[in-house]
Amino acid sequence: MPAELTLSPGTLYAFLLVLARVSGALVFVPLPGIRGAPETVRAALALGFTLALAARWPSIAASAVTGGTLVAWIAAEAALGIAIGVSVAIVLEALTLAAQALGLQAGYAYASTIDPNTEADSGVLLVFAQLGAGLLFFALGLDREILRLFARSLEKVPVGSYVFSPASAQSLIRLGSGLFSVGLRLALPVIALLVMVDVALALLGRLNAQLQLLLLAFPVKMLTALLVLSWVAALFPRILLEFGGQAWTVAHRMLGL
Repeated sequence: MPAELTLSPGTLYAFLLVLARVSGALVFVPLPGIRGAPETVRAALALGFTLALAARWPSIAASAVTGGTLVAWIAAEAALGIAIGVSVAIVLEALTLAAQALGLQAGYAYASTIDPNTEADSGVLLVFAQLGAGLLFFALGLDREILRLFARSLEKVPVGSYVFSPASAQSLIRLGSGLFSVGLRLALPVIALLVMVDVALALLGRLNAQLQLLLLAFPVKMLTALLVLSWVAALFPRILLEFGGQAWTVAHRMLGL
């Protein structure tokens, strides 16, 4: 006798609300290639996250749910997901900001390639930084932390009750200001050395005007930037993990956990 799969309206409402919460975060989390992926792939990713949280779905009485109530709940769940997604995106943008600051100083801004996320011309160093940030996102286990944060939010934050308060906005703005300090911490060693290279080349050109140092400036600075980046790259995971801890603290504070 064939089995029949039936879903109660309460289960369907719970699925839609959790899907709205997860989808709000995935819109702002810059996973590798997620912006250039087809719509079906992104929908499948959000669906997979939602099904992984099936054990934490809320219990909803379908008789008490109206059309207006459901729309209000979905809006509140999407706001919660967006708040989590923005906090994670700020962490990943720190490495991109550092690459943007280095690109012009090291001369890599003159070399462009196709960004796989936007399919537009971007600096080589910027594209590598975006891909590296995406790889570190999985290597450091930030994807598991997001899933764990969603699971806790489903326990502590009732469905449709989240309100993005001024205190939450202040915490998120403070985290965004930390983005610039972390980006400068990542880029400052290389920038300082490149400034010293510029000063050394200027002094050599001043001592001997016959030297054609302009032709050597670009390759010297680009090679120097690569060497120093390869040396300090081991510090990037630790700094991003530390900044990620601050982001999780802000996310817990916004959710009242």
